[in-house]
Amino acid sequence: MSAGQNSSDATSRAMQVEAEAAEWLQRRQFWKWSDDDQARLDEWLAKSVSNRVAYWRLNAGLERSGRLTALRHATKFGAPSATDQKRTLPILRMVAVGIAAATVVAITTIQFSPRRSEQIYETQVGGRQTIVLTDGSKIDLNTGTSVSVSGRSANLLHGEAFFDITHDPQRPFVVTAGNHRIVDLGTKFAVRAASKTLEVSLVEGKARIDAPGVPAQRPEILRPGDVAVATSHRITVVRKTQQDLANDLGWRRGVLVFHQTTLAAAAAEFNRYNRKKLVIADTRAAALVLGATFPTDDIGAFARTAKNVFGLRIEDRGDEIVISH
Repeated sequence: MSAGQNSSDATSRAMQVEAEAAEWLQRRQFWKWSDDDQARLDEWLAKSVSNRVAYWRLNAGLERSGRLTALRHATKFGAPSATDQKRTLPILRMVAVGIAAATVVAITTIQFSPRRSEQIYETQVGGRQTIVLTDGSKIDLNTGTSVSVSGRSANLLHGEAFFDITHDPQRPFVVTAGNHRIVDLGTKFAVRAASKTLEVSLVEGKARIDAPGVPAQRPEILRPGDVAVATSHRITVVRKTQQDLANDLGWRRGVLVFHQTTLAAAAAEFNRYNRKKLVIADTRAAALVLGATFPTDDIGAFARTAKNVFGLRIEDRGDEIVISH
């Protein structure tokens, strides 16, 4: 196959992915969005890194350009009219095609450039990875995490990461996650992105979190001990002790630290790190509270503790361990 054919195929694939991302973004922003819609979007995003990068790049590009804000004012809550759909989707697709073309050009440039302008890093379930950037900054990736890095910026596509940033007042380090942006002000902080919430924990220094595309959300300046929980509508800041923050970041040492944690919540946390899953089979067992520290990959130790401390029944079914009264 010729180089020209390869380039044409790459362009076609990129444009197809970007067009699909545009349709998802249009549905999410202008239609009545349901849990089933979110599940289907999550499934599409999980299919490939290309899907995830296309969706979040398009989302961020639209937010920065102001197009999405303008479109929001032109629509009403709930499903759009047929006229609205005809107006909005072509606009999103045109932006997507432009981004796709730029992406293909970037890929072509990378092939002949001695330095990659953007790098995507991923960890599998149970995996961890440390990225050291050229400026000395470090990014620790937790289980099931994907992040793209370019210069002094990173885009957390999903999962959880700890950022230890070398401060440069002339070039602030910026982390984006969904619609939100975290700007380094001399900082060590953790970011955890879930489907509907974003959590930022400030360990050292200062950072600013804002949502550029949501004018109603005012920026928040975080200081050590602050934990910001951001949704699509608001940013809430709570305080934690340094010990609590250290416990939350136990995964960097390969452990999970539970303090007055229900078995249900502890099992859910364990399941982020292991392909073999813990299932708490009844509400009585789920509500029991424990305090303990476990290796992230030792669900057997957790099950034995549940049996020995609470007298619960443990059933190993191969791909899952069921805990019940």
